[in-house]
Amino acid sequence: MAQQTSNKTALYILMFNMFIAMGSIGIIIPVMPEYLKIFGAAGQVLGMLIATFALAQFVFSPIAGNLSDQYGRKNLIIFGLVVTGLSQIAFGLSTEVWMLFVARFLGGLGSAFIAPPIMAFVADVTTYEERGKGMGMLGAAMSLGFMIGPGIGGFLSTVSLHFPFYMAGVAAVLAAILSFVLLPNTKPNASQKTQKQDNLAKQMVRSVKMPYFVMLIIMLVFSFGIANFQATLSLFVTQKFNYTPTDIAIILTVGGAVGVVVQMFIITPLFKRFGEMKVVLVNLLIASISIFLILYVSGFALILVVATIFSTATTLIRPAVNTLISKLAGKEQGFAAGLNNAYMSLGNMIGPALAGILFDWNMDSPYIFGAIILFACFLLALIWTIKKAPHLMKPDSE
Repeated sequence: MAQQTSNKTALYILMFNMFIAMGSIGIIIPVMPEYLKIFGAAGQVLGMLIATFALAQFVFSPIAGNLSDQYGRKNLIIFGLVVTGLSQIAFGLSTEVWMLFVARFLGGLGSAFIAPPIMAFVADVTTYEERGKGMGMLGAAMSLGFMIGPGIGGFLSTVSLHFPFYMAGVAAVLAAILSFVLLPNTKPNASQKTQKQDNLAKQMVRSVKMPYFVMLIIMLVFSFGIANFQATLSLFVTQKFNYTPTDIAIILTVGGAVGVVVQMFIITPLFKRFGEMKVVLVNLLIASISIFLILYVSGFALILVVATIFSTATTLIRPAVNTLISKLAGKEQGFAAGLNNAYMSLGNMIGPALAGILFDWNMDSPYIFGAIILFACFLLALIWTIKKAPHLMKPDSE
């Protein structure tokens, strides 16, 4: 009973940490178009900044996942939160474009040491049957951070464009202190501790042999597709409809709010009734359609509806893929979580960089390309499931 209570406490703290980490990212989203004008920058620089963040995640996520299997999760999470906080403050203090890139790289490094250990920690404190629920709760915390973050960012930007970055940094450092005091430290088993840590290249090669490799590819392609939407949405609505940071914050907040409700109350019944794979397939199709529709709607209400549909679909896909990978990972939860984050980061790295270039060429092109990529991801997942893993089309209870 005491162990069960301890596990629940740990899960709530992990959710709070993920909320703060994602919230600190969400805070800056509505501010970025105006903030980059200070430096004379636009879409291409914004895309490259996001790509720099993702590059650091890609490089360090497998390392963080492996280290968490060897030495435990707690200290890595604390380190990641501190680095994330300091990087946000550095971003707000930057006076040159190159300083922005350095700060974002450090932010990606910090994020790499937060997400994989947290996902592995959730696997540590949940049973196989409850894994989907735990990942869903973690996903809800992520969505809540994205939901509240932009709203807070829009409000804080009225003080100054720099102020949201400072507050995001302080929040991350405070979360690190709270984790140091309250978060228990899970101990890796002996076999995990004695495993030799491979370098990034060897880990990526090794991932091809993993039973969840196709799920990693789905995460890569899916992340690449949605990055086209997320990287340029604020620029798109600012240039096309002259939206303010507050307008952007409302769009992101509503989408995040619906995502939180879905993950807290709907995702577990969906997993139990249909299985994670069907949730992935249906929502990949919905996401590909909604990202294309954003080009053909006008008026704040319709844009809000379409953006919310897209946000909800992507909200459901991430925990479903995370759960499938975790269930197939066995004892190597940290390694699998690190690879998962690395493949996601690779998509997040290439997607925004390309989206920024496409946006500066034609503001509609990132969304057309994103729709094509997401639909291709749907076809890949469908064909692989039918040919190689038809059992995934049924929930575990059947």
